[in-house]
Amino acid sequence: MKPIEQAFFINNRAKLRGLFTGTAPIVLSANGLLRQSTDNPFPFKQDSSFWYFTGIDEPGLILVLDKSKEYLILPNRPKFNDIAEGKLDIEMMSDQSGIQEIIENQEGWRRLGTRLKRSKHVAVLPAPPMYIEDYGLYSNPARAHLNSRMKEINDELSFLDIRKHIVRLRLIKQPEELESLNEAIKITGDTIKKIYKNISKYKYEYEVEAVILSEFRKRNSRSAFTNVVSAGKNAVAIHYSKGDSELLENELLVLDIGAEVNHYAADITRTLAIDSKMTKRQRQVFEAVMEVQQYAYSLLKPEVIYKEYETQIEHFMGEKLRELGLITTVNSESVRKYYPHLTSHFLGLDAHDPGDYTTIFKENMVLTVEPGIYIPEEGLGIRLEDDVVITKEGNKILSVNLPSSFN
Repeated sequence: MKPIEQAFFINNRAKLRGLFTGTAPIVLSANGLLRQSTDNPFPFKQDSSFWYFTGIDEPGLILVLDKSKEYLILPNRPKFNDIAEGKLDIEMMSDQSGIQEIIENQEGWRRLGTRLKRSKHVAVLPAPPMYIEDYGLYSNPARAHLNSRMKEINDELSFLDIRKHIVRLRLIKQPEELESLNEAIKITGDTIKKIYKNISKYKYEYEVEAVILSEFRKRNSRSAFTNVVSAGKNAVAIHYSKGDSELLENELLVLDIGAEVNHYAADITRTLAIDSKMTKRQRQVFEAVMEVQQYAYSLLKPEVIYKEYETQIEHFMGEKLRELGLITTVNSESVRKYYPHLTSHFLGLDAHDPGDYTTIFKENMVLTVEPGIYIPEEGLGIRLEDDVVITKEGNKILSVNLPSSFN
């Protein structure tokens, strides 16, 4: 699939300027490289919002939007990187982003510093905490480093949080974005179909993952996130990723995978019977999950409030769990014992794209619908996930060509 053209990024920057009506400069950072071992970095993943406005996949850059002016500041790059990775292609960056001024690090910071010294405010994306306890993850320090350096230039500088403007833009998908998402979804669906067709040939989870990686790369794609390939009791862990267990008869295999095309992520889950036939109990739980997903589809339309949508589904799921004999009373605590996550999340440049619980669904928002039931005492986990776009009248299932059930 052809790359997204520069007009997309030029227009996104123009829209951001239109939403942010202040006179302060907007300064955004690319992600930085993270050390994996000795002189070897982890594979680079660009900050999604920085990419949304530039289309550039290089670390350490700074984007400055100052009224009608715009420029990129290059990183202070070690000579080793030029030798190991090749020199930065300035012409390619300009062609991709439509930004004409790309300035060496020292000169760029001199220009930005002069502007900051006479400014009271600068618009930024706030730095996340160094350690995010809810997920047990360390964050990329690039934003924190940028904001700290600007404070060193002017310690009276106030930061204006520009997140709400960027989220507002990214939530509504443009034609180029929908085209990329559809291609990512097709690649993902075709890969799942191939795995099911050959499921009797695989003996271990890692053999299945090898097929996923191979099929994605054959089509000039990569995994948008860590693949979940979980057999049997492993599926009780929602984001299981070890991938070294044996595939056994009478067990299920959960695949939660997504190809990435032009940085846009698919996110699809299917639950397959390893020996092509579900047991009676597996079928009961699977059909309950399917009913919850169908109910969710019936609710998705413009002007629905995300939180109210999830509350309705939680109650419906509770009734299904009671029918399965798992709970006796339907309340949030009892439901979340067997259904510990939300039904939907936004989808786009990130598999979990920005948005919050108070969001009102609008036309051309894209999100997942992924109910699941997880029963540790039975060693049973089942999840279904599809990708949908909100339409003028309701919603359209983008992954409709992939069957929900193969068994």
